[in-house]
Amino acid sequence: MERDPLLDFNGRVALITGAAGGLGAGLARELGIRGAQLILGDIDERGVQEVARELEAEGIAVRAQRCDVSVESDCAALVELALSQFGSLDIAVNNAGIAPPMQALETVDAGVLEKQHNVNVKGVYFCLKHQLKAMKPRRSGIILNVSSMAGLGAAPKAATYSAAKHAVIGLTRTAAVENAKYNIRVNAVCPFFTLTRMVTDLQPPDGVSGDQMQAYLASGCPMKRLAEPREVVNAMLFFCSPALTYITGQALAVDGGVSAF
Repeated sequence: MERDPLLDFNGRVALITGAAGGLGAGLARELGIRGAQLILGDIDERGVQEVARELEAEGIAVRAQRCDVSVESDCAALVELALSQFGSLDIAVNNAGIAPPMQALETVDAGVLEKQHNVNVKGVYFCLKHQLKAMKPRRSGIILNVSSMAGLGAAPKAATYSAAKHAVIGLTRTAAVENAKYNIRVNAVCPFFTLTRMVTDLQPPDGVSGDQMQAYLASGCPMKRLAEPREVVNAMLFFCSPALTYITGQALAVDGGVSAF
């Protein structure tokens, strides 16, 4: 059967950070079953190796290793793994990230701000730096950064996260403009609260009980629910498509209508 060119990843080498679970693991499988060869990284080495084993059992070509994105040498090593194992890097998805406890800005410890910057900003920067170095000589590449709706507007009780995710969009747009002449397209996806562990493990803020948490988070969404992981993965898959040859520097809201207000 002829492949749909929009979702044909046959022969493409795709690198994904934060791939031990959630959106990263989900996207890895969707790319893999459509022909991509995979390089997976995560600070959770046991978890990312388990994902790799599951994908290998489905006949998907995959390599995995530990990657702490806040450490530049780890980011460089993940790119080098793609080059040494599969000979190129066609697609990179910078998905690794962390969320802080929900609390008012004036109560946040400086250490929380520093950790958000180290993982959510420096992590994307380090990955971009080494991914671009690998892609520029070939004058081709697709990079997708995972930002957030918190990167497009205010995020009450998540100030440090919002600051970091705004920075991701700034990095995305700058990288897109700098590298458009090399046929490297850089975009970002900005999900609303999604039912991954990053969200389900959040501690409720003061005044909200655990069983009220999802309704509390969904209250500002016109659809009145949180996103399912597959709904965000589908948008990520779309932005990784080799067929989207004239889209770069964009930050796509996947938000159930929140940004329509």
